Amino acid sequence: MRILFTGTATAVGLALAAATAQAQTSWDMPTPYPDATFHTQNVIQFAEDVTEMSGGDLEITVHSAGSLFKHPEIKRAVQTGQVQIGEMLISLLSNDDPVFAVDTIPFLADSYEDAEALWEASRRAVEERLAEDGLTLLYAVPWPAQGLYVNQEVDDVSDMAGVPFRAYNATTSRLAELMGAVPTQVEVPEIPQAFSTGIVEAMITSPSTGANSAAWDYVSHFYDTQAWLPKNMVMVNTEAFEGLSEETRQAVLDAAAAAETRGWQMSMEEAEAKKQELADNGMVVADPSEQLTTDLAEIGATMTKEWIDEAGEDGQAILDAYQPQ
Repeated sequence: MRILFTGTATAVGLALAAATAQAQTSWDMPTPYPDATFHTQNVIQFAEDVTEMSGGDLEITVHSAGSLFKHPEIKRAVQTGQVQIGEMLISLLSNDDPVFAVDTIPFLADSYEDAEALWEASRRAVEERLAEDGLTLLYAVPWPAQGLYVNQEVDDVSDMAGVPFRAYNATTSRLAELMGAVPTQVEVPEIPQAFSTGIVEAMITSPSTGANSAAWDYVSHFYDTQAWLPKNMVMVNTEAFEGLSEETRQAVLDAAAAAETRGWQMSMEEAEAKKQELADNGMVVADPSEQLTTDLAEIGATMTKEWIDEAGEDGQAILDAYQPQ
């Protein structure tokens, strides 16, 4: 009887262990930026929060710096179930639908307060378009406002004529064209090499990306144009998300809400710290001249009109709902 009891207890223990193992779920999460980037740091904290809040039922492994999928491949990888969750720049999808480009219209929202108001006006439209592709939006966090990096003084846009210019989406390509520059697609991990080999000689990006890429090694000036605050988003494969238990889904949503709040604060702190880092490393950090500001505002007006023409009634509805602070 003792042998039978022991054998039965062992069998039950093994069964319980197997059931526990089956209850645990592991997801892979590709992200496009290096670990030093505040977006990646926020994602890593989000993943840790999910594990803790779900009681260990869901574990997310973060694959940063495009190590699992390159930036342009992440959305499709999540959509097709190659991975369950991923992070990417929203505007990278602007070729799919112009709604995804609304936060990169120059000078439409040039402060954190305005960026938040624009997100409130556009979030539902973004969610609806992702849902059509079997994706669920979890959260979004802005980059600090975009500024111009160049290796020369720029007094007006004519100084940018013919300059090879780093682009990372359709909007930055169009901006380069309107400035008279020559756009070339370059992802964040490739920036230093692209500058060192002369593939590009200028870019418009955040103080974060500039500092993390050691921009002082290849350009001399940063003009704080406050052009726009583009956002990254974290999205999940809807089928994979709905396959979780109700408790685990709620843990993911709670962790996402915390990540969005934390991420916006991190972005604001990052903006000032990284501009100071650029200056501390010898770069000229300056406001744009009055003429350059005027030139860029005219480009912004042109791009706003072009965006409305392309986005149609949906785009106009977003702008009608948008209330700048």
